[in-house]
Amino acid sequence: MSALRKWFAGGVCTSTAQLDGKVAVVTGANTGIGKETAKDLARRGGRVILACRDIAKGEAAAREIIAETGNQQVIVKKLDLSDSKSIRAFAEDFLKEEKKLHFLINNAGVMMVPYSKTADGFEMHIGVNHLGHFLLTFLLLDRLKESAPARIVNVASHLHASWRINFKNLQGEKYYNGFLAYCQSKLANVLFTRELARKLQGTGVTVNAIHPGVVDSELSRYSYSSGIFKAVFRFTFKTPKEGAQTSIYCAVAKELESVSGQYFSDCRPAWVAPQARNKETAKKLWQVSCELMGIQWE
Repeated sequence: MSALRKWFAGGVCTSTAQLDGKVAVVTGANTGIGKETAKDLARRGGRVILACRDIAKGEAAAREIIAETGNQQVIVKKLDLSDSKSIRAFAEDFLKEEKKLHFLINNAGVMMVPYSKTADGFEMHIGVNHLGHFLLTFLLLDRLKESAPARIVNVASHLHASWRINFKNLQGEKYYNGFLAYCQSKLANVLFTRELARKLQGTGVTVNAIHPGVVDSELSRYSYSSGIFKAVFRFTFKTPKEGAQTSIYCAVAKELESVSGQYFSDCRPAWVAPQARNKETAKKLWQVSCELMGIQWE
């Protein structure tokens, strides 16, 4: 059983890179793989910003990380990815206080929630998982370029392969299925990664997407079927620490210094679905995303 459990645990980041003087932002860092990613970056000496919707939970996570790592440079800032005003306020505050940004870990997300809308009127999955991080990345990109070499890591999922971008029903206005909405948003993460990598060539900023694995976390708390599956097959699930390994790997591994636009799982390159490799879909999604968020991205 131990050998089987080790197999399910997946790859481990073996990099010994130290991050003294480096600054990282991790969204959704108060719990799950976000907290474990932030903890690892803090243990390496980085200054880590926990970007959290729930400040109280964020501060509890920060206290835990500081206690375990001894790194006092763990800061909590309010970020609600379902509200563009909150995203802009976070970015404005960050840019005012932090002169460098070397790592942006777009980790936060929602999964199979009941139909609901963000403060800006977007369906919650596409609004939080894709559009929120799209806007956040746009607002912080100049600081990343100024701090280059810098890296962006987008947490996607192997479920990106299970659906397509339905531009005629992007917001679930015609019909809604929580599973398909989640899959669409994760496909959007991969398409965004690939198109952004193309636009960032020569800037010293890289961006890669990752699949963390099937992780025992709070993400699937709204899914009844996931709850049943978890109860039966819990031994196959990764712990949050195991699920964070690929995010950490893509952030710190020296061999990935110039690697961009790729997709990783278990700390190695992984298969990408054909619909996630479609350049025209990526360009159209980019254009639609800019229009929805009211931004012009050169």
